[in-house]
Amino acid sequence: MFKNRHWIFQQDSAPAHRARSAQNWLTVRGVGFIGHEDWPSSSPDLNPLDYKIWQHLEEKVCAKPYRNLESLRVPLAKAAAEIVWLGVWCVLRLIIGRGD
Repeated sequence: MFKNRHWIFQQDSAPAHRARSAQNWLTVRGVGFIGHEDWPSSSPDLNPLDYKIWQHLEEKVCAKPYRNLESLRVPLAKAAAEIVWLGVWCVLRLIIGRGD
């Protein structure tokens, strides 16, 4: 779905993100990430996905069960394409401004 793009993962203090195995997996595969030690704890307002993006995807995709990952791919891609990216960029600018 998002092949050939550069991504950096935000590893907050969730146990799955803090796990050495998770961080080693990303490191070995050359995947960039911000480690939990470099991310402020209890800061959901710094995560652009928390600004209605997850809510949008959940409303559009989770209304019905899927038998397997493959059957989920098309509805998820369609819902992701509906996200108004201009709004996302506005949120990102607000977040970046908070860091000053």
